[in-house]
Amino acid sequence: MAARSRHPKSLAMRCYAASHRTLTVVVWSLAALVILLNFHLLITHKEEQSSRVLEIHRSIVSELEWVEEETFQVTPARSRRNPRAVRRKGEHSKPLSVVDEFLDESSAVHDMFFPERRTAMDPVHGGNDSMYYYFPGRVWLDTDGKPIQAHGGGVLYDERRETYFWYGENKDGKTYRAHTKGADRVDIVGVSCYSSKDLWAWKNEGVVLPGEEKNVTHDLHKSNVLERPKVIYNDRTAKYVMWMHIDDTNYTKASVGVAVSDSPTGPFSYLYSKRPHNCESRDMTIFKDDNGKAYLIYSSEDNSELHIGQLTDDYLDVTSDMRSFLIGQHREAPALFKFDGTYYMITSGCTGWAPNTALAHAAASVMGPWETLGNPCVGGNDIFRSTTFFSQSTFVLPLPGLRGSFIFMADRWNPSELRDSRYVWLPLTVGGLPDEAADYSFMFPLWSRVSIYWHRRWRLPEGWTDS
Repeated sequence: MAARSRHPKSLAMRCYAASHRTLTVVVWSLAALVILLNFHLLITHKEEQSSRVLEIHRSIVSELEWVEEETFQVTPARSRRNPRAVRRKGEHSKPLSVVDEFLDESSAVHDMFFPERRTAMDPVHGGNDSMYYYFPGRVWLDTDGKPIQAHGGGVLYDERRETYFWYGENKDGKTYRAHTKGADRVDIVGVSCYSSKDLWAWKNEGVVLPGEEKNVTHDLHKSNVLERPKVIYNDRTAKYVMWMHIDDTNYTKASVGVAVSDSPTGPFSYLYSKRPHNCESRDMTIFKDDNGKAYLIYSSEDNSELHIGQLTDDYLDVTSDMRSFLIGQHREAPALFKFDGTYYMITSGCTGWAPNTALAHAAASVMGPWETLGNPCVGGNDIFRSTTFFSQSTFVLPLPGLRGSFIFMADRWNPSELRDSRYVWLPLTVGGLPDEAADYSFMFPLWSRVSIYWHRRWRLPEGWTDS
């Protein structure tokens, strides 16, 4: 008996320890199971939440992406032409093209694309049925009831003021030709600025960079050319920097001008003009990237190609680094934007005041190489799409509350009365496959499609800033 009970306590301890270890393993296994189950539920919830957010987003933008078609009489009866214009110019020996009719101020087609002021977008007296709706091509009034003068411009969002600022050419002057073969023009009035919280009702902040009346040697003398002003904010210097196209009456100066201000509403101090990289520069824009670096993009070499170069850290000059692209393609009016790490750009052809076909381009790096995606215009009809809805690009404005959605800003030029040129703002989205293979894609689409949707009447979704 004594021999059989030699170590009874140690045996009991071993049994207890084994049981304890087993219990511990079971407890930790159950805990791990609970953690895994909670993790699975969390992932499932997030996926469902993400799916709901995506569904809500799609429902919000679906109205913007609705394809709206257009029909109109291509060749209106000559009896509808202004009799005085017929006596002055005579009847045309052959039928005019739609674009010719569009440019002819005596044509019914022209009247259709430049409706009377009584149909204007009016933020003060517009009525509830038209509030916050964009009507591309109609007169657009500011909060003082006067037509907005911000042509060829762009929009800056000032985060500190939570306000949008729209800068553009003030063309509120007489249209004339400096000489027989010269282009229709208006003397330099200056750069206007408008402010808004909602991108629809705009307050006139005045001319923030005026033209020069007396000094004929000044770049901004009224006899010269100031076009396509754009403004960006420099976070390091706390300055608002404006770049613009500066030229003479004959468009032989082909330069850029730079101005600076401490405030988005000016006044801006004009600094100088130059030919960037010792190259001609006409239609241009500037682009500020997410990392704070900024770039100048401009048409050069008689508008046969585009150039891009980085700005200095203070945004007051260009660095020596420059790349040429779209060589020999004769593109102008560049409007650059970025989405999901890819750079996109809209350009127009070079046909003076006459509208032409827009093209979308894409690049993995802002310095290129840039590839062409095709015509981004959707809806309307063939003529609308081949003329960029009878307008020319100037800027693409991101909508921070709507992922992949932007506003395409364009000008509908009225060369016979430039002060009455109109604005064409339309929804632009990025997504889907492009219609054409990119230049170097070997038939495999590398980029998403850029789409600009035509609407006679449209508005941003309610609560778009919080979407």
